[in-house]
Amino acid sequence: MATDIPTDFDDRPSKSQLKREMHALQALGEKIIELSPSQRARLPLSDDMLAAVDETSRIHSHEARRRHMQYVGKVMRKEDLEAIKATFEEFEQEKLNRDLHFHRLEQWRDRLVAEGDSAVAELLEQYPDVDRQTLRQLIRNAQRERDAGKPPTSSRKLFKFLRDSSGL
Repeated sequence: MATDIPTDFDDRPSKSQLKREMHALQALGEKIIELSPSQRARLPLSDDMLAAVDETSRIHSHEARRRHMQYVGKVMRKEDLEAIKATFEEFEQEKLNRDLHFHRLEQWRDRLVAEGDSAVAELLEQYPDVDRQTLRQLIRNAQRERDAGKPPTSSRKLFKFLRDSSGL
């Protein structure tokens, strides 16, 4: 005895899967809301989505915000998710580049304080536009502070000077 039950049900996602997808869209909406306006402007968002994001700032009640986030998730279904995710990957890459840049500056600062003139010569060879006199003065002050066991005020100034003047 064969049953004539349609097998279309197997092709549909389960209710749990639909809920997971909806929660993922809501989470992505939260990430978009948390972005700065300049970053948000880089995202390929529809007018409906931009309006929903703007509306979020006016909602203060916890329950109203929860319901609004469900709405944001619903609007997110119509967005170009691949383009949005690609833009978020660009943001992450930019952050990694800033961190790498920051660490490179810290390494230069530490080398300049530890090695002195030999490191200064190498830095000036690579970046001839750096003001030598100010650089050497900041290094001397940072070395004196280090030797005296004082807080690294001049070391911080040296870092800021490197960041501002050398384009490292």
